[in-house]
Amino acid sequence: MNKIRLRELLKLYLDDSASDLEQSELWDYVNNPFYDAEIKNLIGQAFDQQIEGKELTESEQRIFLEFIYAKDKPVTGRFIKLWPRMTGIAAAIALMVLSLYFFNYKNNKHAQNDVFAAQDRNPGSLGATLTLANGKKIKLSDAANGEIAKEAGISVTKTADGQLIYGIKGTIGNPDQINTLTTAKGETYILTLPDKSKVWLNAASSLTYSPSLNDHGMRRVKLEGEAYFEIFKDKAHPFIVQTANQEIEVLGTHFNVNSYKDEPGIATTLLEGSVKVKAGGSLKILKPGEQAINKSGAVEVRKVDLDDVVDWKNGDFYLNHIDFKIAMRKIARWYDMEIIYDETVPDNMESGGWISRDKPLSTVLRSIEASGLVKFKVEGRKIYVRQ
Repeated sequence: MNKIRLRELLKLYLDDSASDLEQSELWDYVNNPFYDAEIKNLIGQAFDQQIEGKELTESEQRIFLEFIYAKDKPVTGRFIKLWPRMTGIAAAIALMVLSLYFFNYKNNKHAQNDVFAAQDRNPGSLGATLTLANGKKIKLSDAANGEIAKEAGISVTKTADGQLIYGIKGTIGNPDQINTLTTAKGETYILTLPDKSKVWLNAASSLTYSPSLNDHGMRRVKLEGEAYFEIFKDKAHPFIVQTANQEIEVLGTHFNVNSYKDEPGIATTLLEGSVKVKAGGSLKILKPGEQAINKSGAVEVRKVDLDDVVDWKNGDFYLNHIDFKIAMRKIARWYDMEIIYDETVPDNMESGGWISRDKPLSTVLRSIEASGLVKFKVEGRKIYVRQ
């Protein structure tokens, strides 16, 4: 709802029809760092909404931002003093920049279409496969809404909005039976466990668990890939997330675990509460905003940008100041693509920007190309990258 209100306020402001109260409300959003990426994206869209599949570059968005934010005192990437509206000179410059942008877009439109449009790919969607204890597999995108399975006193229901919910319906049977929820590349799903804990499963991931969520007095799940957890608090039954080389123990908290095999380490990031990360002989207790990186049993704790970590859960690619090849792995999993790098692409590049995960692949690649960082070529399910 906050993002919808922000859109309304920004439109009123750019139409020069915002009241003093509405302008004051807009400044409250502007001065909140949580909305930095959204404001930047909306300003770009405001000048570009008539152009299908095209977004302003980082530098062009910055120019328009500078017309709205006064430049005299930058603080942590934001401008804290605001003009009530564009000056006549600023508006004229804006028109010149916008005209140049449209001119360049028209000249490059056909070339861009040749590179991407013919082989475009839609974004991923809700989907997963549930494997029951008896070996039966249920493809959830094809399953009807309602109860889809019942075993060991546990009912499994698919909701109308595409979520999987476990509920206790009778006497629980063998706790050693297991279920596995698996997402392919380009799929994501939301799972509610019998204890009301909630799990968001990212693409190319799997979660294995007992339908009763009871493993000798503990709530235990096994993760491969990435998931975001909101754990229902139960002091008598700790919640354990097991990955290939570590265990995470919690009572009730919100955290993200990235354990993809093609990442350099297992990343456990805490948003709320506290967690214990155990790896080999190491034990680390995290505070909100901290991330534990486990590389072959050696665990390092650091502060991180949470937007970068949970962007996928919120439906975004948040790419600001992260390793370019990490960013491309996120994109490859969501669009089910393979990335092939030319030898000219270094290992230490940083990406930038923000874009929604609901865009076609062509829009995402064009947005990155507009930064001047790299060039792409798409052939089938392969993305070739060069500088």
